[in-house]
Amino acid sequence: MISIEKVTVNIGVGTTGEKLEKAKKLLEKLTGQKPIETLGKKRIPTWNVRPGVAIGTKVTLRRKKAIDFLNLALDARDRKVTESDFDNMGNFSFGIHEYIDVPGFKYDPDIGILGFDVSATVQKWGYRVKKRKRKTGHIPKKHNVTKAESLEYFKKNFNVVVE
Repeated sequence: MISIEKVTVNIGVGTTGEKLEKAKKLLEKLTGQKPIETLGKKRIPTWNVRPGVAIGTKVTLRRKKAIDFLNLALDARDRKVTESDFDNMGNFSFGIHEYIDVPGFKYDPDIGILGFDVSATVQKWGYRVKKRKRKTGHIPKKHNVTKAESLEYFKKNFNVVVE
């Protein structure tokens, strides 16, 4: 049986400063959790990105909060997704261009217009064996979530229309 392990909400701004603070404020308003900063991993001079410098922010949601936020984000997209939004491991990602598309959120002049990305990670029961600290075990390939299984799960449980 497939379940949602976590939902990650991400805003990449590319720079530190005021824009990053606005992104943090937006994520806290959207999810009700305190966001963390994501750091640059390698040097990209044309974008002014250096290793260790904050370039974005993210929040990880689990359990009921994750499902509630995923429903809200899917409402912003009218429950329509494409098959390319799913990867081969069954995980699901999409972007929302403006936070005012999300039902129940109005424009805030302090934040401005920002978009964000939503990634849902799925798993089958028993994956804990692979991730626990003591006596980790091997998960066979037949136990992995496939793209088709994930599509079917989201169609059935979230009333998603695949285009």
